[in-house]
Amino acid sequence: MERLGVSVLRCVLLLFSTSLFTGLHASPISQTPFVLRKLCKFCDVGPSECNTTQGHCMVNCNITSICERSDEVCASAWRRDGENITVETVCHDPSEPFHGVTLKDFNNRECVMKQYAHLGPDFYICSCQEEECNEKLIFSSEETPRKNPPMLTIVLVPVSVLAVILLSLIYFCYVHTLRQSKLKHDFSDTHSILTTKHERSDSVSNWLNHNTELLPVHLDEVVGKGRFAEVHRARLGQKTSENGVFQTVAVKIFPLEEFVSWNTEREIFLDAELCHENIVHFLAAEKHTVEQRLWLITAYHARGNLRDYLRAHQLDWTELCKMGGDVVRGVAHLHSDRNAVGGVKVPVAHRDLKSDNVLVKDDRSCCICDFGLSIRLHNNMSTEELANRGQVGTARYMAPELLESRLNLENIESFKQADVYSMALVLWEITSRCTVIGELREYEPPFGKLNQPCIESMKDTVIRDRERPEILHGWRTHPGVNVLCEMIEECWDEDPEARLTASCVSERFNNFSGPSFLYTDSIDEDKTSNLPETEVELLHLSS
Repeated sequence: MERLGVSVLRCVLLLFSTSLFTGLHASPISQTPFVLRKLCKFCDVGPSECNTTQGHCMVNCNITSICERSDEVCASAWRRDGENITVETVCHDPSEPFHGVTLKDFNNRECVMKQYAHLGPDFYICSCQEEECNEKLIFSSEETPRKNPPMLTIVLVPVSVLAVILLSLIYFCYVHTLRQSKLKHDFSDTHSILTTKHERSDSVSNWLNHNTELLPVHLDEVVGKGRFAEVHRARLGQKTSENGVFQTVAVKIFPLEEFVSWNTEREIFLDAELCHENIVHFLAAEKHTVEQRLWLITAYHARGNLRDYLRAHQLDWTELCKMGGDVVRGVAHLHSDRNAVGGVKVPVAHRDLKSDNVLVKDDRSCCICDFGLSIRLHNNMSTEELANRGQVGTARYMAPELLESRLNLENIESFKQADVYSMALVLWEITSRCTVIGELREYEPPFGKLNQPCIESMKDTVIRDRERPEILHGWRTHPGVNVLCEMIEECWDEDPEARLTASCVSERFNNFSGPSFLYTDSIDEDKTSNLPETEVELLHLSS
């Protein structure tokens, strides 16, 4: 007990001296906290129906931008010229004039309009500091802005929080000392945290790392980079299961300024009903505040993404059915409002489906990854909420209605059908590398003649010229590929409502493994007499 008291006292003195030394000798870098840049509505001057007589109104701006600098604030300018009303929303440095006016009231949580008569009889400007606060413009004097707390509060609150943290650390040292003699230095505790009541027999369940200690992950090489993050191959310090499935993991690392993308993907993964063999397996989400990084930890698949795999490999018919079926089943599971056992599930639209976002496992099965742009399709979502999701995705794989920004926001199924179009392009990629279609060309993505196309060039190709990836005549000679091509064409139809659903395509894929799809130029009725009716029907269709 005397040794225990000495240990606790030593811990308290160490914490106190460290805090004192840090306060007296902190470097300029440590004194300057990392500040996230703001999210503001950011649209050029455009027509608006927002009127001062309404008291307040919402701007019709669908673009949300991360400000370039942390000291910038959200600002809006409202102007009426006769019967025409225009609104401008921007990120702006308050130290610089905005329309010739120095912003003095930017320390607000709401955007309260102030009239500037010298700019015109009906010219109003507002500024504020909350996320996207310049979306709602307040004209009524009854709706006064909520000022940020006074300086005394700003000082007292952090001091109080630090005091609580210090007491918590003292308590932690005490508890840690008590337990030190009882705990063994192994991975059993970490495993017990990762394994919950939802655990499958063959994998570790989805889990958000709420523990104060981060998982013992050692980063290895970078294996991929995207718009928002980079992916590392990594190793857990010790095995997380008896067979060591997740000893090697993938860590997707976001900078703090990409919090929105990290949080979107994290929230998608946190739905336990998302778990599926054709969805990449999620392990943990962590905040690394010291390094100012955000982590998502998932299963690692050494074969990489589907696009790179197809570039280096040819497929036979069985592999085509397996890989294509896996992609379809993954999309169908995302879109479904039921899980595999009939439980309620929130549908998810991926919104960036492409071969780069499909991983190939060791057994050559596939799983879908990268949910940074995904959306959970709740039935009670309003048109405004859906509209604010904006025009996202990769231009090469975007459906016609997305390219033209004419998605039907009255129906959440529209988001799913846009995914189906993208899925059709991925199926075309897989089919183009199958040996049963005849002589194979070098791999190329859909619309391969276009190099890194933008939205405008894709609009010209897909909408104006009504082009789709080429399906050669030789593909039709194989009965199975012929039926698959017909499905692909139905999935990339110009009309979203005419496209097949992912669940329908999944059901049809289940018929692709039978003997009716052996290569043949004619149908022998004697050979088909013992086949299931669905396979005979498909065989006749393909011939």
